[in-house]
Amino acid sequence: MLSLTTFAQSEGDENLAIFNGYYYSQEYQVYFRLNLSEQGMEVPNHELLGNMPGYLAKNHNNFYWLITDWKYSKAHKKSKAPTIDLSLINDYGSEDFTATLQKINDSIYSFKQTEGNVLKIPNNGKWQKLPKELLFKKK
Repeated sequence: MLSLTTFAQSEGDENLAIFNGYYYSQEYQVYFRLNLSEQGMEVPNHELLGNMPGYLAKNHNNFYWLITDWKYSKAHKKSKAPTIDLSLINDYGSEDFTATLQKINDSIYSFKQTEGNVLKIPNNGKWQKLPKELLFKKK
């Protein structure tokens, strides 16, 4: 019985590994990093918060959306593709939203806001609202 439990746990870890990494959107010059292991990662300039599952950021900027929580789903109901649900909060703590990250193929992932505040990032001294669904390339 113990070996069956161990096997199932390692299979789940393998499935989560497909989401760990660096993702980039050339169109909007934003990226995010994910590490869904127990250790997580430090967010640059936010070490005081400890390790987080990941963060979303813009190139050449110190503004971050922190990924505070996540939940794995083996397959999305409609497409049957591996999906995770993410909770994000801005680094001021004033806005938050939830999103899903879904694997489309080996290098393309869909990041789709599901509820909460609008995802916006600083751009040339103003706030730029991003679309509810973004495509990211995993590197």
